[in-house]
Amino acid sequence: MSLVQLIVLALIQGLTEYLPVSSSAHLILGSMVFSWPDQGLVVDTATHLGTLLAVLVYFRQDLADMILAWIRPVQRPADRLHRNMALYLVLASIPVLLVGALAHQWIELYLRDMRVVAWSTLVFGVLLGVAHLKGPQQKELDDFSLKSALLVGLAQALALIPGTSRSGVTITAARFLGFTADAAARFSFLLAIPVVAAAGLYSALKIASGESTIEWPQFFIAVGVSGVAGWVCIAAFLALLKRVGLMPFVIYRLALGALLLWIVS
Repeated sequence: MSLVQLIVLALIQGLTEYLPVSSSAHLILGSMVFSWPDQGLVVDTATHLGTLLAVLVYFRQDLADMILAWIRPVQRPADRLHRNMALYLVLASIPVLLVGALAHQWIELYLRDMRVVAWSTLVFGVLLGVAHLKGPQQKELDDFSLKSALLVGLAQALALIPGTSRSGVTITAARFLGFTADAAARFSFLLAIPVVAAAGLYSALKIASGESTIEWPQFFIAVGVSGVAGWVCIAAFLALLKRVGLMPFVIYRLALGALLLWIVS
């Protein structure tokens, strides 16, 4: 793999992992446009590690508050909220991890198809638009309950369908439940931590089993590029939500899905 391909793929992964626009659709499109081969396990592992580091760094204070809330006695109402949020994130991650463990081979065989990616990009783009236009949506991050967290977690399992977008489907679910765009996005990003970590671990185990060898310079470049791109993506997306909302991303998804369908037709 050339250095240019490595950097471009790491940028695509980092910039689209946390946007509601489907990273898989962009990786497929990028590979088709440039006629690049599959990026391979090593790049997969490195980019997952990079995007994981990005969200850990960006939400470091929130994560520290959750950890402290569990290792010390509850002294303030805020401690109870942080403790509950940590529990919600763990429980909401179970559906996608369970379905992924049971069905990943079936998904690899039958759903990694350009048409599936194209239609998923379109359908879930429409749902994101409907959720965005639905009202009222005034609940904040502290208003998450066990029920709402589990419902978003169940929706996250749909992200195993290529083209769906993990952040897109979780933001959509939270918006339908009445949460503001900012609260929905923040919960989605925090919920990404167990899933992205599991995906990276899965790829790392396959490498450890001998399916691929690591070229360490490429690995660290991919980690660094995807990590910086992921952090910028999170910060920019949260800022853009306050100014333009979700509709530009809905329009972009519809255009991207239509382009993919045109390519495969």
